[in-house]
Amino acid sequence: MYRFLLTPRWIALHVVVLLVIPAFVFLGRWQFGRYDERSTTSHQATANLAAAPVALDRLTTPGGTVRVQDKYRTVTAAGTFDTAHQLLVRRRPQEGVLGFYVLTPLVTGDGQGVLVNRGWVKAGASADAVPDVPAPAPGRVTVTGRLRPAETEDTSGIKDRPGLPPGQVMLIDTGRIGQGLPYRLYGGFVELTSQSPQAAAAPVPVPEPDVGEGGGLNLAYGVQWWLFIAVAIGGWILLIRREAADVRAGRAEDGPKRDTKEPTEPIDA
Repeated sequence: MYRFLLTPRWIALHVVVLLVIPAFVFLGRWQFGRYDERSTTSHQATANLAAAPVALDRLTTPGGTVRVQDKYRTVTAAGTFDTAHQLLVRRRPQEGVLGFYVLTPLVTGDGQGVLVNRGWVKAGASADAVPDVPAPAPGRVTVTGRLRPAETEDTSGIKDRPGLPPGQVMLIDTGRIGQGLPYRLYGGFVELTSQSPQAAAAPVPVPEPDVGEGGGLNLAYGVQWWLFIAVAIGGWILLIRREAADVRAGRAEDGPKRDTKEPTEPIDA
């Protein structure tokens, strides 16, 4: 009754199912892996944002880098702002409005400094217009903020490009920016959240980052791929059972037809 499974049409269906199921398994496992990765990253970031502030030099060093597990840790540093080397970071949106980040080095002493993102200012009327930037507090200040790794094209999704107006950059690339400074920069940069003493006026603070839902979408997609596996197997079995039922029905119809034929009466001699 199941000899139909060996026909070319059914063999083609078997091949498709046997190819699709491993592909769905791979995609499901990949999504679950992404969920684990993003969930770990999200939980780490949430914990870092809630952690107590620590001194900057506990988490990074001059010429060094910021470890992934230290991203968004709150740090403190003291020094004086170097407005002579202040930069504007282009094309940074905030609440749907395009503007600049104000990046001002904080000289901490002993030939060392750290880049501080003091906040956001709205872009001017044209691409070349320089916006008004509030001056930082004069003298020695203590800043508190979120530690961020240096930006690259890969990590930020922002394309760097040459030919920008003087004093403007596309990326907060600590290594490249530090090449033009008379002191060494700590790795990464600080996203300012507060300072003492406060300035008379200040750029708009950068909002706390949205660390996501811990890969919830990846988990949903992973479950979806496993459901597709169940659908593929269930559909395959259902088609086989329907075909087998049709074969049985066809045989049942042929049987009575053969049995109900009227016998031929013998011819009298």
